Amino acid sequence: MTLHPLTPDPAAWDAFVTAHPRAHLLQLSDWGALKAAFGWTPARVALADDAGTLVAGAQLLLRPLPLRLGTLAYVPAGPLVDWADAAQVRALLAALDTTARQHRAVLLKIEPGLGLDGVDFARFGLRVSPQAIQPPRTIVLDLSGDEEAILARMNQGTRRNIRKSARFEVAIRYGTRDDVPRFNALLADTGARDEFGVHAPEYYQRAYDLFAPVGRAALILGSYDGQDLAGVMVFRLGDWGWYFYGASSDRERQRMASYGVQWEGIRWAKASGARWYDLYGVPDAEPDELEAQFEARSDELWGVYRFKRGWGGDVVRGAGAWDRVYSPPLYALYRLAVRLLRRAE
Repeated sequence: MTLHPLTPDPAAWDAFVTAHPRAHLLQLSDWGALKAAFGWTPARVALADDAGTLVAGAQLLLRPLPLRLGTLAYVPAGPLVDWADAAQVRALLAALDTTARQHRAVLLKIEPGLGLDGVDFARFGLRVSPQAIQPPRTIVLDLSGDEEAILARMNQGTRRNIRKSARFEVAIRYGTRDDVPRFNALLADTGARDEFGVHAPEYYQRAYDLFAPVGRAALILGSYDGQDLAGVMVFRLGDWGWYFYGASSDRERQRMASYGVQWEGIRWAKASGARWYDLYGVPDAEPDELEAQFEARSDELWGVYRFKRGWGGDVVRGAGAWDRVYSPPLYALYRLAVRLLRRAE
């Protein structure tokens, strides 16, 4: 079969992504549109067979590197390709190389995602990257069975806090576009309290506008006595739901509103057709180390692990980040910059 590189239009690309067995929200054209509003340039590259059917592809996100070193070309949750078909992989990588070089890319970074154990990425000219953009390790919940079955897989403390949220009169509601500023206020509180960065308020507004009206996202808020206490923005595509963004207030913390909104997010994902729910991001450590250290550490993702571990999921690690290098001298500078940034943190 002859494969032909092409640039698909957004509708054709989204149809391909949605039908793919490894469908991921970060490969949709709307995700490219979200990132385009905040400094990235999206580009889509695909391979089609003789009949014009898309068989493989990737959405790249391109961004200038500091100091005018060139461009970073980045593929989140992809590429969508049959990694067992070496000819297909090489053909797609060649097409990605062409597009990346047209944008003066120093490197192509891919983060293929979950479920690719055993794939030898090095055989395709890729090397382990010193920098991941998405968290390589996460917790995935099985949404099979009814709600009682899902609750039974959680630990006792999490189930108790879900019940406490309801008993303490936390009102759960699905937010509208007008509620996004309320969510942003909670995010500001959370970022200040837990010392982690959040996007600009416009980012979450744009994300809501792109995904919620078409049923691919929900904003869920929990309040008491007219005050918003917690919120989540959750997403779904195909068999998967994702918990990307969450926030909470310091007020009325005994009411466990964070548990109420997260449980509703899980219920929404299952009702929307998801079989799996990705809590999206825990420290990149083995399960034994996570359990041994989570009570003593609160840096980086350790604080959220304490919350996420109780929801009954499995700790899993994806393929991590891999780089395809176009300019070895500039890539060496890139690696040096990554090391210096880590020392400064």
